[in-house]
Amino acid sequence: MNHVLLRQYMDTTTSYDQLLRLFLNLRTRKEIDTLLHDLLTDQEIEKIVQRLQIVKLIAKGVPQRKISERLGVSIAKVTRGSLAVKESNGLFKRMLS
Repeated sequence: MNHVLLRQYMDTTTSYDQLLRLFLNLRTRKEIDTLLHDLLTDQEIEKIVQRLQIVKLIAKGVPQRKISERLGVSIAKVTRGSLAVKESNGLFKRMLS
């Protein structure tokens, strides 16, 4: 779900904006780690990390099937990551380089 759709599901846009500001105000790795563990379960964090791995490999040009095999995830998950990279207009590639 992209950020536009996420905003539609939030009670108010101010909640989403508050979340973004909260992350922007963090200054250390420990603060970020603490916040993530306060907001998310370990399983949710693992899923985010896995998605990031998928996006990084796609941005590097690794074929989708190889990513699926290497990470042990479905090709559908990899395809979703591929679409996210394409829709990001190069943002992922710039962030991950």
